[in-house]
Amino acid sequence: MKTRNDPRHQRREHLIQLLYEWGFRKDQEVPEELNPIIEKISEIDDLIEKAATQWPLAQIAPVDLAILRHGVWELLYAEGKPSEKVVLDESIELAKEYGGDNSPSFINGVLGTVFKNSVSE
Repeated sequence: MKTRNDPRHQRREHLIQLLYEWGFRKDQEVPEELNPIIEKISEIDDLIEKAATQWPLAQIAPVDLAILRHGVWELLYAEGKPSEKVVLDESIELAKEYGGDNSPSFINGVLGTVFKNSVSE
């Protein structure tokens, strides 16, 4: 993360906020900018569950789940996707800002596992 004013960081924050809200209101219309993520949400959630075997999705804090969903999407599916290091660094910074005390290490572990699994397949 360069600065809080970096437009890429602000976009990530915005998408995570939308994902967080969507997690509580799945029956409402999906904001257009979330469509690429929501189209892959089943695959993304499956990858998260495989990487965090001791944490069913329902037990993951909603903000952490939003950060993970965005991070997995950005790692594996986003057009012009950034490097693994950028995605991990940004996701960890967002977890520090919005998550609990254990969120950064949890996010790092899950995203790292998802990336390793995707490379080995």
